[in-house]
Amino acid sequence: MTTRAERFDDLVLDSAERLEDVLGGHAVEFAVEDVPPSDPAPWEGDAVPLGRVFPGRGSVTPRIVVYRRPVEARAADERELAQVVHDVVVEQVAALLGVRPGEVDRRYDEGDD
Repeated sequence: MTTRAERFDDLVLDSAERLEDVLGGHAVEFAVEDVPPSDPAPWEGDAVPLGRVFPGRGSVTPRIVVYRRPVEARAADERELAQVVHDVVVEQVAALLGVRPGEVDRRYDEGDD
């Protein structure tokens, strides 16, 4: 039996695997944290972030972090949770690559918040 946190981790990994071709072999670490830190980045304003990109520098691999509790709060059920997780992963990969989310996954609906 898996925990809710383990199922969430699996959703993030599934989304990351779906985007392997887009990443083109670039090494990117994916991680899950329960909540974002209490010191938001200046550009985040008052919104609770659902994920963050930490760009790589030197020998440090870029990292994408998805925040479990804020993402879970956005989903009504397991099916919707899988979609919200994937959207967050797509958005973070797009930010890392400097492209629009629709270029990362053509099924991404940029008008769907």
